[in-house]
Amino acid sequence: MGFLEIRNATKSYGSVEVLHEIDISVEKGEFLVLVGPSGCGKSTLLNMIAGLEGITGGEISIRGNIMNGVHPSRRNIAMVFQSYALYPNMTVAQNITFGLEMHGVAKSERERALRDVARLLQIEQLLKRKPAQLSGGQRQRVAMGRALVRDPDVFLFDEPLSNLDAKLRVDMRTEIKKLHQDLGATIVYVTHDQIEAMTLSTRIAVMNAGRIQQLGTPREIYDTPSNVFVATFMGSPSMNLVPVTVRVDGANVIAEVAQREGKRIGLKFFRPCEALRARDGRAVTLGIRPEALTDVEGADQRSIHVERMESVVGVAEPAGSDTFVTTRIGGVDCVARMRADAEVAPGSNAEFALNMEKAVAFDPETGLRIV
Repeated sequence: MGFLEIRNATKSYGSVEVLHEIDISVEKGEFLVLVGPSGCGKSTLLNMIAGLEGITGGEISIRGNIMNGVHPSRRNIAMVFQSYALYPNMTVAQNITFGLEMHGVAKSERERALRDVARLLQIEQLLKRKPAQLSGGQRQRVAMGRALVRDPDVFLFDEPLSNLDAKLRVDMRTEIKKLHQDLGATIVYVTHDQIEAMTLSTRIAVMNAGRIQQLGTPREIYDTPSNVFVATFMGSPSMNLVPVTVRVDGANVIAEVAQREGKRIGLKFFRPCEALRARDGRAVTLGIRPEALTDVEGADQRSIHVERMESVVGVAEPAGSDTFVTTRIGGVDCVARMRADAEVAPGSNAEFALNMEKAVAFDPETGLRIV
């Protein structure tokens, strides 16, 4: 049994079920990120863990104790909100220790906890200021300090960085990652930003329409997405999806791609599974990440299975360390990630390298990965 256990949890508003049989087991010290588009149910699930929303069906337990119906104040959780939710009339120090004071913690213990948290978050110099005198990043640190000082069983973060500018978000991601490494805390974190999900988590639950689409490590989610939704939602730019026809040629399984003027290109699958081999002559969707579609010189030299093909360059977008190139493969626009100094010009023919070790295949009807 996990430290935090969510078993067959559902949530309904009247006759409308918004969360469908959610099952997640979180171990002590894990950093679980709930990620998905707006309206997918991730914040509702977080609020159910916190006790801010009732649970319609199933169970939620912490440390083996069932939390259904338990008041939020008795769950020993700490929550960091998107809006910071600081008291404007209190100093930073008062904001951080207010919860401890309400729980009757002795003054000497409150002051010790405040010193420890302020040192950890590097906000000692801010303790006498009011929230109005702080920047967005400083306010978020104070909100985190208020959670950390509690020493809860579980930390809950509800899109805590969404109000910050791009650079500050990157900085705060690093701070949160350091805190998790230093404290070994159990964290459930909600975001719609897949970069935050990939960089912060030990595991990710990708949600859509009130269901868990895939639960796994960042590497599992990225390399072996369970379906087309996960493949396109996780990753920036998202995975390229190309319609192909499967052709079995002895020991080889070929992805046959239709190109311009009736020309067809064969791309050999790397270690094809039996389920793919059984689809001889049928359509599948080939999934390949932009970094696995690149210029020949930029291809992964460690890969033992790189296929080559020519295609016309549509758009070339220099992006500092990379150049993103759009080309049409199988009648759809695909994005290739090339070297910064790759010589490509719109309208010209270019040779592309496809790392077929990184390719996956999906059923075009169900959207599920073919395993």
